[in-house]
Amino acid sequence: MDYIAVALFAILGAVIGSFLNVCIDRLPVGQSLRRPPSHCPACQRRLGFWDLIPVVSYLWLRGRCRYCSAAIPQRILIVEVGTGLLFAFLWWRYGFDLQLLFFIFFGCLFIVLFFIDLEHGLILNKVVYPAAIVTLCIAPFRPDLGTANSLIGIGIIDSLVGGGIAFGLFLLVALVSRGGMGWGDVKMAGLVGLATGFPLVLIALFISVVTGALVSVVLLFSRLKRRKDPIPFGPFLSLGAMATLFWGDAIYAWCRQILL
Repeated sequence: MDYIAVALFAILGAVIGSFLNVCIDRLPVGQSLRRPPSHCPACQRRLGFWDLIPVVSYLWLRGRCRYCSAAIPQRILIVEVGTGLLFAFLWWRYGFDLQLLFFIFFGCLFIVLFFIDLEHGLILNKVVYPAAIVTLCIAPFRPDLGTANSLIGIGIIDSLVGGGIAFGLFLLVALVSRGGMGWGDVKMAGLVGLATGFPLVLIALFISVVTGALVSVVLLFSRLKRRKDPIPFGPFLSLGAMATLFWGDAIYAWCRQILL
């Protein structure tokens, strides 16, 4: 394995993660991704080059603004490190292959959706709708999910069926629960179905529901949340989608061995 290539791709991922942080900060409040230039939200001072080096600047400044010492959200470091590790993992697994580009797109997409919903309780149409269109456009050209020996491919029909199943199931839950599930979750579930296709969408939804239930129970028993407090479901949909995109074929094969 070329460790230098993996390291370089990790650095690229951290740089992309810095841009994803801009998306997470600005999209929910309707700001442009280009203007104004990066600045401290506390003192409004424009940040220089040395303030914007991914990961390094945060650690060097100890999570504080160089000019006013205001705290920099830990999410900045988490996203940069997480995206760097994701890129390194994808290069290690796929190398320079068409699959690499597809998984980079979905990885970045679901990182943005994860943190926007976690912090703001929003699943933005301006993210979901364009992502759904791109997902449908690339579906006919996508290689098999997972490894080169994947059992399952995906095409436009599988993508549409997966999206329809996920959207329909979550729409039913939203109607029955009368506000217990937001419409943003319904639309994002449809996006997850488009991304994973049928039948892997069932695995993605199962992982999302189980992890969401487990985390909710922990939050309730630890009294970090009360019964009536809303718990964003978008992060769990993101986790379910990413886990399925990366390992769904292996999970599907394992389920078939057990059930058949």
